[in-house]
Amino acid sequence: MLKVAILDDYQSVSQQFVDLEKLSGKYEIKIFSQPFENEADALDKLSDFEALLIMRERTPITKNLIENLTRLKFIITSGLKNNSIDLEAAKKRKIIVSGTESNLNPTPELTWALILGLARNLKEEIDNMYQGYWQTTVGVELKGKILGLIGLGRVGSQVAKIGKAFGMQVMAWSENLNLDTCKELDVLPSSKEDLIKNSDFLSIHVQGGERYKNCITLKEFDKMKKTSFLINTSRGPIVNEDDLVIALSTNEIAGAGLDVYEKEPLPENNKLRFLPNALLTPHIGYVTAENYNIFYNQMIEALESCVNNNPIRVIK
Repeated sequence: MLKVAILDDYQSVSQQFVDLEKLSGKYEIKIFSQPFENEADALDKLSDFEALLIMRERTPITKNLIENLTRLKFIITSGLKNNSIDLEAAKKRKIIVSGTESNLNPTPELTWALILGLARNLKEEIDNMYQGYWQTTVGVELKGKILGLIGLGRVGSQVAKIGKAFGMQVMAWSENLNLDTCKELDVLPSSKEDLIKNSDFLSIHVQGGERYKNCITLKEFDKMKKTSFLINTSRGPIVNEDDLVIALSTNEIAGAGLDVYEKEPLPENNKLRFLPNALLTPHIGYVTAENYNIFYNQMIEALESCVNNNPIRVIK
């Protein structure tokens, strides 16, 4: 039987979305619910597997892993893009990499949960309610504020529409900003510098990778309003994490809402965990029942197609 590993099922919920018992006669499936300690640990535990079903941007499938997992034939990922897979290395080994569809709306929805949480000090007020305190902070309204978007693609566009519904002024910048999209959404195209200086809420919606790595550093934080907030639901390395800790610790900005980090899961001793003006969620932007239903069922569908020599949704 084909040996299949389901990786990084952090919440131990994969079997709630797909009936693995029905596949027991065809595949030997093992579920890994904990992150691997390191790459050596991953190599040791995955050495016998021929197929990996992976959740996007959790365990990196590196060149070293691909070259040393000699039995590996198939990699099936959630989503149709996964920067944590070395596709060139997979291609050299003739390993088929397939993906799944996904819903785009969960990440914009979480973005607004973070924006609203920051604007109305929900972290502090909720904690205080359990401690017996009443009305300890003063929030700010969104109407009339400037929402700055780094990226106006499929996710950024949805965030922009909601910002307009709140009565916010919306600006956007990216290296490949589409001016037609700006016009369609009534978004003001901007330079990066003007966006940084003027935004009351600065939200990141570009893809990861070298192009935008360290896009926000102390240089940018120094130019931001002291009353402004940073929101990142895209990729952790876009913001220099050490610089962000400094900016939050010194009140260079008012706060940050984060769903993504330099290292994930976020280490228990990471300084961000101890900052009162950091509103943190554990990379749950795409973690919804609707998305997981798509992910796990289409992973099995893709695996079956690979086994039958008719792969679907191949990522090249």
